[in-house]
Amino acid sequence: MGPKKVAKVHRKKRMLSMETKVEIIKKYEAGMQLSVIAKEYGRNPSTIGTILKQKEAIKAATPSKSMTILFNKRSHVHDEMERLLLVWIKDKEIAGNTITKTAICHKASAIFGDLIAQAEDDGDEGISTPTPDFKASRGWFEKFQKQAGIHWVVQHGEVASLDTKAAEAFIKTLDKMTIKEGYSSQQVFNCDETGFFCKKMPRRMYIIEEEKKLPGHKPMKDRLTLALCSNASEDCKVKPLLVYHSETPRAFKAHKALKEKLPVMWRANPKARVMRLLFTEWENLCFGPTVKKFLEEKCIPIKCLLVLDNAPAHPPGLEEDILVEYFFIKVLYFPPNTTPLLQQVISNFKKLYMKHLFKRCFNITIPQTSPCVNFGRSISIS
Repeated sequence: MGPKKVAKVHRKKRMLSMETKVEIIKKYEAGMQLSVIAKEYGRNPSTIGTILKQKEAIKAATPSKSMTILFNKRSHVHDEMERLLLVWIKDKEIAGNTITKTAICHKASAIFGDLIAQAEDDGDEGISTPTPDFKASRGWFEKFQKQAGIHWVVQHGEVASLDTKAAEAFIKTLDKMTIKEGYSSQQVFNCDETGFFCKKMPRRMYIIEEEKKLPGHKPMKDRLTLALCSNASEDCKVKPLLVYHSETPRAFKAHKALKEKLPVMWRANPKARVMRLLFTEWENLCFGPTVKKFLEEKCIPIKCLLVLDNAPAHPPGLEEDILVEYFFIKVLYFPPNTTPLLQQVISNFKKLYMKHLFKRCFNITIPQTSPCVNFGRSISIS
């Protein structure tokens, strides 16, 4: 047998920025040997030699930061435009504004036009005649995106505009209030709503090496809204409020299920949203009685603090809708844009729900003729 062939490892080519190329030229002109420079930057001597051959053009250009390629048909107006465009993009990112491809192209054309007009007013001799052309086309954007290192990301709603300072200030305020009013951890409750796709399956999964792809399935978009509530000591969990788009689903009719005996307070509206009327009803029928009974059983003073976010279902005058026998409930609101920092129970609930959903599906769908059926039933999925 002949010698085994060693598979070649294809490494991703790393482009040198124009700033790095200028540094290489300066070091070479300062007396550093070409081989030493090539070793320092991890490049072949031939690559460094190519850069040195173009040193006059590289030194004469003023490209924007992070650029890696020097184009022959570019003028210093193009370079200045891209430099200012990157500054504009950075300012928009800091401000938390949404930046799209269309907005970037439109701004690039506007900046280029302003630079040309300014150069003509100043009598800049660097502008060649005729005036350099520029079109913010798809090809230009793709090159600019690659050279400047701009990438497309998903903007996550609440997290994109979190107010860390306000969250820290609220924690101090809550601590002072609990000490002043004498609330214990058993008397402080938090409630929040979340949209919940109860039948949604993950889009990614593991398959064996021989399989290249797996047939997909139609995603289940059955959505409901849950309002979860518990106290800080986690020893009193109030019956959740569940809002669905159907008052009596077919499954209830088929199995003659009684909504009054469900472990949730079942309510319905066309959009499956928690409205103020539904939340007030839950507060008077579930939250108030449960908390009062809990405090009496624990021999704790009959008073509690309910912490809520600024959702439409939680208006500032919510305490006015509470029944007289539950006037011991006081309501405190989170500052705007702080809920994800101060409340993480819902994310944990969704993870645990998905875990138990898969465990149940696994136990139900094991084929009875499978040789691994006994083994599968003997293990516990943690």
